Amino acid sequence: MTVLLIKMVYFHKYMKMAHEIIAWKIMLDRHQLEMVRAIDHYGTVTKASEHLCLTQSALSHAIKKLEQRVGVQLWRKSGRTLLLTDAGAHVLQAANKILPQFERFESELEALKQGFVGSLKLGIECYPCFQWLLQVVSPYLSKYQDVDVDIKNEFQFGGMGALFAHEIDLLITPDPLLNRAIEYIPIFDYEQVLVVSNQHAFAELEHILPEQLEDQILFTYPVETTRLDVFNQFLLPAGRTVKQHKTLENTEMILQLVASNRGVAVLPDWLVAKAENKDQIMSLRLGKTGLHKSTFIAVRKGETQSRFVDEFVALAKQQSA
Repeated sequence: MTVLLIKMVYFHKYMKMAHEIIAWKIMLDRHQLEMVRAIDHYGTVTKASEHLCLTQSALSHAIKKLEQRVGVQLWRKSGRTLLLTDAGAHVLQAANKILPQFERFESELEALKQGFVGSLKLGIECYPCFQWLLQVVSPYLSKYQDVDVDIKNEFQFGGMGALFAHEIDLLITPDPLLNRAIEYIPIFDYEQVLVVSNQHAFAELEHILPEQLEDQILFTYPVETTRLDVFNQFLLPAGRTVKQHKTLENTEMILQLVASNRGVAVLPDWLVAKAENKDQIMSLRLGKTGLHKSTFIAVRKGETQSRFVDEFVALAKQQSA
């Protein structure tokens, strides 16, 4: 039988959630939670049954059996779509919190099976941080050969939810969000600078003003404008914008386009200093005083971190950008 939901309390501090389930005087198993999550995600029994590798009739029977067990309706029909009731939404909330714990526990068991004695799951919430991260991961892997390191790129610009769900152990981010449940550990400081070609008209300047970018093509990483410092801390407060905004994921391509005088970019100063074509580009301050930032490692507060997390943080502090 699948490990019962209540037993997960002893693995991760879910006492409050467990008390709510006990109050219903029921016990849900993992497959039932997965069923609730799949139906909510796919919307229909047909699609959910395909995902769960069940027949439609088997899933329909399981739905009825679950509702009989809890004694309350969890879904209502809207055409061919199944929508969660308030009670169903409550179960889904628990499923979204608890299922990642099963998955994490299974991955840890698999790591043990393959000879690893621990695991470290990292999330990155900034594109340029990946290049810095490689400088940290390389010596970390050499020192801790018994640790399975997994970098979660899919959590870029949305990693806080993954951190809360225990899908990652730590999150590397330049944009800390105030939250009592999260601790932010400062790693290194840097300055956001405007990068231009040596042939650009700005090449003789030491700093740039917002209005001077209005006729420029600006290259950035594919991030929401509201989260780009050049917009929310430099251009928009001055009521300015750029002629055209283009996004690219690849740092080398951005730098190559800038070197070819196809536009300008805003990047961390440390990244520009390490660029292969740094002899073809130059950097200017954004404003007279510059735009200064810090990179942090975010961890869940109040929890005992594994030694693998602690050792990684220590090593990250030693490795400046």
